Amino acid sequence: MDLTAAPVDGPVAFGDDLRPQSLLSAYRQGLYPFPADTIEHQFLNEMRYEPEVAAGRVKLLAGSKEPYAVAWCSPDPRPLILVDQARVQRSLRRHLRSKTSWTTTVDVCFERVASQCREGRSERWLTDELLASMCRLHECGYAHSVEVWDDGELIGGTFGVRIGAVFSADSQFTLRSGAGKVAVAELTRRFAEVGGVAIDVQHDGDHARLIGARPVPRSRYFELLRTPHQGSTLPTGPKPARRLAD
Repeated sequence: MDLTAAPVDGPVAFGDDLRPQSLLSAYRQGLYPFPADTIEHQFLNEMRYEPEVAAGRVKLLAGSKEPYAVAWCSPDPRPLILVDQARVQRSLRRHLRSKTSWTTTVDVCFERVASQCREGRSERWLTDELLASMCRLHECGYAHSVEVWDDGELIGGTFGVRIGAVFSADSQFTLRSGAGKVAVAELTRRFAEVGGVAIDVQHDGDHARLIGARPVPRSRYFELLRTPHQGSTLPTGPKPARRLAD
C-alpha cells in the first residue's frame, strides 16, 4: 500500500482482515490495527470517515465483509525510541535502586501479558480476534512480550511485533508503580543488545515522551522497516531490573 499521501493522523485504511499473516504483512508496511470493539464503534467509524473514503484519502481494503471493523493507522510523524540514544529517566533509576526483588524476562507468558494489557480498558481495541492472531504470531516467533516480576508475581509488561530492526510496541500494563516503564526500558535494552534500531510506541503524547520516544518522519520509519537486518533473537532469561539503573 502506498502511504505517501496518506493522512498524517487518524486511520489511513479500513478493513476487517486480522488473520495472523495479514497482520504481519500490515506491520511490515508500517501499519498497526485499531479494531472497533462494538457494532456502535463500527457505525461511528463509517459515519465519520466515509467522506474520506469516498474522496480516496482513506483506503477501503478489498474483500472486507465488515470494512469499518478495523482502522489501520500509520501516523506521521512516528514516535520512536532510537535505542542507541535511549536513556532511562533519572527518577526511574532512583526508583529501581530500591527494587532488589524485581526481575525481567522475555516471552515467558505472552498471552498473559497481552491479556493484562486490555484489562480495565473502556475501549477494548485488543479484541479476542486480534489477541488470538497476536498469540499465533508469538508462536511463530514474530510477536514478543517483556515481563516484570516481583518475587514471582507479574507486576508489569509490554508486548508487540518485531519487524527486523524495528519493534512495534503495541501496549503495556502496570500493576506496581513504574513497572510498565521498566518493561519498556528492558525491551529497549535487550533489543539494543541484539542489534535492534528502534522501538515504535505508535501513539505520540506525554507518556511516549516520558519513556524516551521522539517524533520521526513516517518516511524515515518506512526506511527503517526496509533496512536489511540480521540481528539475533531476544534473550529470554531473567535479569535483575536494577541493571537498568546503572
